Amino acid sequence: MKFYIVASILSFIGSCATLSHKEKIENIKNNIIIDQPSQIVSYANTITARELNNHLYQFASTDFEGRNVGDSGHKKASNYLRDYYISQNIASPINDSTYYQAIPSFKYDGKKIGSSNNVLAFIEGHEKPEEIIIISAHMDHIGIDDSGDIFQGADDNASGTAALLEIAQAFQKAKNDGLGPKRSLLFIHFTAEEKNLRGSEFYVNNPIFPLEKTVSNLNADMIGRIDPKREGNRNYIYLIGSDKLSKDLHNISEKVNKEYLNIELDYTYNNENDPNRFYYRSDHYNFAKNNIPVIFYFNGTHADYHKISDTPDKINYDLLENRSRLIFHTAWEIANRKERIVLDEKDEKVKS
Repeated sequence: MKFYIVASILSFIGSCATLSHKEKIENIKNNIIIDQPSQIVSYANTITARELNNHLYQFASTDFEGRNVGDSGHKKASNYLRDYYISQNIASPINDSTYYQAIPSFKYDGKKIGSSNNVLAFIEGHEKPEEIIIISAHMDHIGIDDSGDIFQGADDNASGTAALLEIAQAFQKAKNDGLGPKRSLLFIHFTAEEKNLRGSEFYVNNPIFPLEKTVSNLNADMIGRIDPKREGNRNYIYLIGSDKLSKDLHNISEKVNKEYLNIELDYTYNNENDPNRFYYRSDHYNFAKNNIPVIFYFNGTHADYHKISDTPDKINYDLLENRSRLIFHTAWEIANRKERIVLDEKDEKVKS
């Protein structure tokens, strides 16, 4: 997709001398028109409920033993992700054969947690390869309890994991057709989100690419179910954080959704006074702490949250498809727009 600035460049630049930062952002918002080439839509449409279903049933299977950090099931899950990226000819950002960023053992809740890894894959941009968009989802869950019951973690977070695999495949297909992104895309499956966001914390402290070159983070964590407390349209997604650091990012997100999907974007949990504090509870927050604009995609909690009943048969695969396509389209726009996302001036950050 392309962004066209309707006002003439000269008049826009001339006006910048007298406009406030807030007014400049509003002008950008009003003058963005999203072109909709059918080719790009066709790549989004390769993200299907059927393929998401296939990934999710495998990733949330009992074979992976609840994907607890440091356990054998987590290693099986890591291998599944690595092997998928290899099968799609999607590169590692580390070297030709290593898709793992090793995370050393650590203590959590008074217990030693074994070493594990983040899983990373990379599609290099062709115009501004040094600028990085990170698309993320945590891969871990909470394992097996003392009774031997396996916590499969279908919504939390096999749903986001499956979305990343499909989004990466769609971008790789575009690249194979000569329509690769202008900016680079880094796909990260974080370990230890369930252990105080340790995997993403390790990444921002040991980044593969400089944080100052990281444009944004789009984070998917629990995107396959419906919040039973929510009334109204089932075709919704909670967005958290989109306007916290960059109104520019928020405006792109809104425009993309309106143009392509018309999902109901619900900002209930974006409120600074949200007692759940969801903004602080998933991996995007470690990027936000480093002044990197983020969007957290979230369906809300439900009765199966962190229960053995969070199983693949309860996922709404049509909604997972729509939400995954939304993330794809948003990432496409960020990766291919002419200018990098504008950060808000610190005294003008939105207070939701």
